[in-house]
Amino acid sequence: MTRLRINLEKCVACLECIDLCPCNAIQYDQTAVYIDQSCTLCGLCFSKCRFDAIHYKEVLPEKPSTENKMNTAGHKGIMIFGEQREGQLQEVVRELLGEGKRLAVQLDTTVSVVLLGMHTDALAKELFAFGADRIFQIDHPLLDYFNDELYADMIVQVVRQYTPEIFLVGATTYGKSLAPRIASRLDTGLTADCTRLEIDAEKRLLKQTRPAFGGNLMATIICPIHRPQMCTVCPKIMLPIEPDFEKTGQVIKPNIVFSKGIKTKIVEHIKLKSNHANLSDAEIIVSAGRGIQKLQNLELIRALADCLGAAVGASRALVDSGWIAYSHQIGQTGISVRPKIYFACGISGAMQHLAGMMSAKYIIAINKDPDASIFKVAHLGLVGNIEQIVPALINEIKSHYHY
Repeated sequence: MTRLRINLEKCVACLECIDLCPCNAIQYDQTAVYIDQSCTLCGLCFSKCRFDAIHYKEVLPEKPSTENKMNTAGHKGIMIFGEQREGQLQEVVRELLGEGKRLAVQLDTTVSVVLLGMHTDALAKELFAFGADRIFQIDHPLLDYFNDELYADMIVQVVRQYTPEIFLVGATTYGKSLAPRIASRLDTGLTADCTRLEIDAEKRLLKQTRPAFGGNLMATIICPIHRPQMCTVCPKIMLPIEPDFEKTGQVIKPNIVFSKGIKTKIVEHIKLKSNHANLSDAEIIVSAGRGIQKLQNLELIRALADCLGAAVGASRALVDSGWIAYSHQIGQTGISVRPKIYFACGISGAMQHLAGMMSAKYIIAINKDPDASIFKVAHLGLVGNIEQIVPALINEIKSHYHY
């Protein structure tokens, strides 16, 4: 692989390259200037160095060995990204705190939250109530709206200062954009869209389980060499603990430097207006899969949803066919939901889809194939044609509730 290196015989330690670097990858340890692993090879320092002291060098990738392993002993604690939007804590953070406390008991350690934003003081009480022991708070006008480049830079600085052994991020749109940037800067691994977390207490390893190979099997992944062990966790999968609003903790203001090299600027923030019920918050969801067979039958699904005051969901197959927008997709590559009632209409029950709706309290499956996998997880199964069953359900609901 290609790396940038500094020729110490030519370098005069003018430190101009440190200010130029957008990734904070160039460091000075009072004896020499060096480029660390967070370098992205943008080439800015190479082109600007007045002394021609920076050059590209081909480096063979090192094989993991005892000598190359990170000293993991100094890494302690579980850290969570405290995602908030407009001053409202996202539900996935409460879920991660609940899961974090369970894991922390096995590791005999603490749970902390990195909280970024503007005017976030009011969130501290809620975070402590749901399990946080410490909060690393960075409050600044530049953090008012999510900026993945800036947020990643802030979090990387916090992680380097406080060295957690585990870092958890919700698999939301924010989290999916943010987590890879953090992992790359920290030169650690990242497991995406996890649905189960376990601890190997003896080795202090986080066992991260997620659907793999198109959802056909579950893979458990570990990161034995690098720290922190990082993963994104699907929302609506983990359970929050019962809040204790008498609980308190420590609020820490980390020593953070705002880099001049951040390229992304938030010009305007526009809220998306939608007439559809919010899938994440819906108590009833009616979802459609390829088994509805015809695009026209999607209107039956919408009609059933309207009768129930429900949101409309879909499988990946329906979204890939262009029949419905991606915002309706439920599953490993969509969103995870936890409604009280979930109608699976014409959905086969692939693991990729199940990963996003298995937390539903009551699942009703409608499918003409009596051997469909969805019936194995359904609380109630109806075998038959969508075109016959759904209109009959609509009529029954309307007559019962006097529509």
